[in-house]
Amino acid sequence: MTKLNRSIDRGLTVLEVVHSVGTSSLAGLAARTGLPKPTLLRICKSLEARRWLFRRSSDGKYQLGSAFPRSGGMPNRVDSLVAVGKEEIVRLSLETGLASDLAAGIGGGRVEIVDTTRSYKQHAIYPDTVGFRPSPILSALGTAYMFTLPDSDRVQALQELADQLPREEVKALPLLGKVLSDIRARGYAIRSLDHWGRAVDYGALPAAIAVPILAGDKPVGAINLVWNASAHRVETVARDHLQRLRSAAQTIGQTYADQM
Repeated sequence: MTKLNRSIDRGLTVLEVVHSVGTSSLAGLAARTGLPKPTLLRICKSLEARRWLFRRSSDGKYQLGSAFPRSGGMPNRVDSLVAVGKEEIVRLSLETGLASDLAAGIGGGRVEIVDTTRSYKQHAIYPDTVGFRPSPILSALGTAYMFTLPDSDRVQALQELADQLPREEVKALPLLGKVLSDIRARGYAIRSLDHWGRAVDYGALPAAIAVPILAGDKPVGAINLVWNASAHRVETVARDHLQRLRSAAQTIGQTYADQM
């Protein structure tokens, strides 16, 4: 009988656990696999290096990474954005006291949240947003990215999205021109008033401001500051933290461009 490779077997066991539960802390992996934490840390580090596993900035939990073999996996360029943005969004949150989402452009005028620093205990807003695609019409991240697209790309994206968007967003389509004009005048995008998205799970309505991430002159994503809407006014957050948000976007975009 051929002897099994123990390291590979343990790595596959970790992947099976994460795949079955969706996300898991290191303690959760230890409980489910029976492996000691130091061993698990080494396994997880190896899987992270292959991008088969991803450790979230918000809570340190593991989920399947973008290179894990599956249909619809995120492309390498999105992986690169996560890698260069991970530490910057943590710094941004620590310095502002607010949560931050990092979103990557995925084509068709859409972005997808690929990392977040949200913590319900600290920020009182829904934390499980990685993999969520914010509204291109009503969200801060979505409209910040839409704003940077060339006119021809935006028109094409909106034509395709018209048949895919929820009713609320289709009804808001005629207002997009004003939304983009306001972004130009204001210098940042905001979450549309009373747009809930996925906030209803905890009953707290978020507010957000966002700016695009540019690699050279090419839009590659967007970054926001997001908080419980009852805690701060949008204008106050923009006054106090917009420059830091822009700095984070510039740092991520420049680092991304240098590595491509």
